[in-house]
This record gives sequence, C-alpha cells and structure tokens, in this order.
Amino acid sequence: MAEALTVPLRSQRNETIGDFELPDAVFHGPVRRHLLYEAVKMQQANRRAGTASTKTRSFVSGGGKKPWRQKGTGRARAGSNRSPLWVGGATVFGPLPRDYSYRLPRTGRRSALQSALALKAREGKLVVLDKIELEEIKTKKVIRLLADLGLQSALFVIPAADPVLEKSARNLRRVKVLRVEGANVYDILRFEHLVVTPEAIAALAQRVGE
Repeated sequence: MAEALTVPLRSQRNETIGDFELPDAVFHGPVRRHLLYEAVKMQQANRRAGTASTKTRSFVSGGGKKPWRQKGTGRARAGSNRSPLWVGGATVFGPLPRDYSYRLPRTGRRSALQSALALKAREGKLVVLDKIELEEIKTKKVIRLLADLGLQSALFVIPAADPVLEKSARNLRRVKVLRVEGANVYDILRFEHLVVTPEAIAALAQRVGE
C-alpha cells in the first residue's frame, strides 16, 4: 500500500503548525500528462475569439460588368474584377468566423484536474495554510503574504467567496485567486505554486469525485 502523502501545515507567517495528510484519491493518483495536454489545449481553444474573417467573391463590392471583351484585346480573359487574381479581389478559402470551443469527456476533465493537483504536490509546489485572511482590501497585504511565504508566483484556491482577498490580488500579474468551482488545469500549471487551505482541499476532493 502506498505511503500517505503529507505536507507541512503552515500559518500565514510561514510557521509550521504540523503535518497535513493529503487525500489519496486526489494527490496519490497517477499524473496523466497526456490529459494535462488535452485539458490545456481545450481551455485555450475555448478562449479563442474565432472572429478572423475574409471576403469571398460574393462579399467583395464591384465586379458586375465584364472588364473587357472576351477576344481581340491581347489580354487574358477576365469576367470580374472580384477575381482572387486581381488586387482588391476576393480571397480563396480564407478564414471565416467560427467557434473553436469543444469539451473533453467529464471523466477526462476530472482526471486532468486530479493529475494537475498531484503534480503540484509531488513537485513540492503545494502550500497548505491553516487559513488565508486579510484585514483589509490592500494589494500590499498580498505582496507581504507572498514575501512571508517566500513565493514569487502563486495561485490561491479558496473554498468560498472572499472579496477582500480577491480584490487585493486582482492587480498582481503573478497572483490569481480562484474559488474551488473555478479551479482549472491551465491556471494550476501556469502559476509556480498552488496555495490552499484544508477546507479548499476537501472541496477539491469532492469535486474530483472522492
């Protein structure tokens, strides 16, 4: 039987309070890197605007009259100045507005999220705090918290809405705060460290189907 995976339980001042045992179903499973790739690709595809557009012959203005007669001019035959061969003419097989979004199967999305969480734990990039509390909405408070924890880039996953923390961190480029229901593979991998509380871990475990 695999040994239980434990990490230090810390305070906001980076003092070790004790050990915290991570749920096996979330952090002890295999890291399926192909699913991480597929999940990130899906998220990036879903964020594409899909607004690239070009004009085919039916959308280019002009071209109602044959530019010159068919024979006798010494020039090539031409039937319309909307031809793709002409400057200002149409585009052949150019991009048109489309929807790039798609979804992986539910089990695949759930396994990808579990793999991302397990990867952070095994790399030593998972930080478990007993609580995350700020006295007031102030960006400097989050900067101070990161400095105390010795972190440069961090994703905070919280179990419920926390307007003070969310508003304090929203202007920091290397920090992001997400609620458990918004936790995703792309952001977990994008930030160097994942900062959570025991309550957030319990909610994540429930989400991945423990």
